[in-house]
Amino acid sequence: MESYEGQPTYSEKIETTEVIESHNNELTTASGEGGLQRNLQARHLTMISLGGTIGTGLFLASGSSISVAGPGYALIAYGLIGTMVYCFMSSLGEMTTYMPITGSINAYGTRFVDPAFGFMLGWVYWFSWSITLAAELVAAGLIISYWVPVENCPGWVWALVFIVVLTSLNLTTVKAYGETEYWLSLIKVLAVAVFIIVGFLYIGGAVGKGFIEADGSVAPQPGAAVFNMGPFHGGFAGLASIFLNAGFSFQGAELVGIAAGETKNPRKNVPRAIRQVFWRILLFYILTITIIGLCIPYNDPILGNADGNIESSPFTRVFVRAGIKIGGDIMNAVILVAILSAGNSGLYASSRALHTLSKEGSAPKFFGYVNRWGVPVYCVLATSLVGCLAFIVSLPQIGQGEAYNWLLSLSSTTGFVAWVGIAVNHIRFRMAYKAQGRNIKDLPFISHLYPFGPIYTILICAIILLGQGYTAFSPFSIKAFLSAYITLPFVVLLYLGNKFWCKTKILKLVDVDLDTGRSFIDITMNVDDTASQAEKKNSSWWKKIVHILA
Repeated sequence: MESYEGQPTYSEKIETTEVIESHNNELTTASGEGGLQRNLQARHLTMISLGGTIGTGLFLASGSSISVAGPGYALIAYGLIGTMVYCFMSSLGEMTTYMPITGSINAYGTRFVDPAFGFMLGWVYWFSWSITLAAELVAAGLIISYWVPVENCPGWVWALVFIVVLTSLNLTTVKAYGETEYWLSLIKVLAVAVFIIVGFLYIGGAVGKGFIEADGSVAPQPGAAVFNMGPFHGGFAGLASIFLNAGFSFQGAELVGIAAGETKNPRKNVPRAIRQVFWRILLFYILTITIIGLCIPYNDPILGNADGNIESSPFTRVFVRAGIKIGGDIMNAVILVAILSAGNSGLYASSRALHTLSKEGSAPKFFGYVNRWGVPVYCVLATSLVGCLAFIVSLPQIGQGEAYNWLLSLSSTTGFVAWVGIAVNHIRFRMAYKAQGRNIKDLPFISHLYPFGPIYTILICAIILLGQGYTAFSPFSIKAFLSAYITLPFVVLLYLGNKFWCKTKILKLVDVDLDTGRSFIDITMNVDDTASQAEKKNSSWWKKIVHILA
């Protein structure tokens, strides 16, 4: 995946002033006092995506995946999903660098495919992240129960506290949100780095020798013998059953595209963020799962998360086995930060998707209101109300662990639909670009995986969406069937319903709008990066380390 510094053609320069004016109007015109503002920097953009992906999927669901399918199948599942993420991130990078607009996933669907397609993607994406917010709040309640038993303080109390905190953060300026997310995500990145170091020390025998289990037995020595206890457990059924976990874990990588419309210099910062986010996430997940598989047997009962106990976090388990007694408390605090960070990113992403729907006329007009600090207030509040679903599912009468599994399934399924939408949008974007006689080399960022990348994304997502619930048929389980497939009919209904009601048609390639919102400012103006380079060169050693990680 490489960038190409294309130069504007003569005709593009002629229309620059007109399009810049249109572009600025799109950013600043709203129903309220102002508009969305470009106040996010490159480091904010990178950490927003990391914040959305490094959450319960890594800290909790990874242990469950290894328990169900073994570390070998877990590596295959996460690796396969990781390659797919690489493909659609490349597609998204090409589109968002060319046309950096807020709520890009559904906006591109409306612009490049069909208004009904954009309508469907917008509501699916909003629903996906709203449910993710609820799932993160449920998980936060489970983590707090590590210190404060549910009998003393029920989970819905913590859900209420956290939803108020996250809503307050998202009602501040986007720059304040980006700065908060940067530091929260940095804590998570550092924690994962420390975990990897401790894991290798434990595997090498430097720490944690002869660890005694709670029942008095001696834990098996970490290494290849532990990994080989059941690397491919459960056969194909085990592998298929953890794809949703893997998908949920990577969900959030596409936040780069959502935040592009509020990012400074998107032509330079978006491609950089996409490269950094993908490789760091993939590195973290592959190394983490490998270490867990070498340290903890797949049949360790604590990994299964059957009772919703936070001790099932493999991170906590490895620290305890390594003999770091305080490690359990530290890791649980970090996991709590990770979950709040992921919920923070989810609330941001879903509120921007809802704002875009409103500007397109696919949601009530008042959701288009933006205050003078560039915050779509009503979109944030509406999404927070959906997050209050966590209040219900965290009630003891329903059961925390079971509720979390349902929310994870719903969020993962809708997340895969959104990724399919990105791939379809990219195919249509390229087809329209070619049909209108434009030169691919003029794109500021080129996805060299096209057309393989988007086609591969669509195939993998389709196989997972249709096949992930096949175990519900033998023997048939209505509960498992609904958990796997209940969202798919609603996706079809959203698309066909809007298409019938609004009488929309698939756009002709020559009629696709490839100009409104295009980043002509970045194309026609050179970016003087001297100051930032000088600052980087003169920064202290600890700032340089932070820059490498972030």
